[in-house]
Amino acid sequence: MDVLQAMFLAFLQGVTEFLPISSSAHLVIPSLVLGWQDEGLTFDVAVHVGTLLAVVLYYRRDLCAMAGSCLGLLQGRGRNEDTRLVLYLALATVPVCVVGFLADDVIESQLRTLPVIATTTLLFGLLLGLADRHARHAASFATLTLGIALAIGLAQALAPVPGVSRSGVTLTAGLLLGLDRGTAARFAFLLSIPVIAGAGLLKGVQLVQASAAVDWVLMLSAALLAAVTAYACIGLFLRLLERVGLMPFVYYRIALAAVLYALWLF
Repeated sequence: MDVLQAMFLAFLQGVTEFLPISSSAHLVIPSLVLGWQDEGLTFDVAVHVGTLLAVVLYYRRDLCAMAGSCLGLLQGRGRNEDTRLVLYLALATVPVCVVGFLADDVIESQLRTLPVIATTTLLFGLLLGLADRHARHAASFATLTLGIALAIGLAQALAPVPGVSRSGVTLTAGLLLGLDRGTAARFAFLLSIPVIAGAGLLKGVQLVQASAAVDWVLMLSAALLAAVTAYACIGLFLRLLERVGLMPFVYYRIALAAVLYALWLF
């Protein structure tokens, strides 16, 4: 495996994992333009571990509070906001797990094409812009409820389709359902933890079963680079979200879709 190629892809994965611009839409370009081959299962596991580490570290205080509240519930202290949030996250994770289990082979074999990725990049970028406009003109904002959490979870079920963007579609759903930007982004990022962990675990099991040789130094380097990049992007994105909203990402997705269509046509 080429070291520079692996480091570039790890950096790209870290940048695009949590921004609403679709990592799959970006990772398809090097393979088509430069002829790069798939880095393989080991690399997938490494970058998943890296991005998972980034979001866990960023929300470590929230996660500790939720863990403490769940422990308190077991000790009979009763429910609070954190235990309800754990319930919301658990239930909202179910739809994407079902879709991933039932449709993974179809998605991998039929939907990882340039016209599909270009179309979903454009379509869900426009929906993201609509959601941002809705949030800017809202007179008041909703409180996160079980119904809203489940609706966001159903939207996340579309995330395995290349070009959709998991963070983008969950943010879009949250804003359209009346949440403010900060609440929608926090729930979207916390919701990514079980999804990324589950995907990484599944790929890890497949890796063990494959008994492939592993370049541990390269894989650890890729995981670390993905983690550092993703951590920085989470913080940068949340600051930009409060200051300028989502329209820069909408314009970027439109431009990216144009590039993907051009690659497909020419």
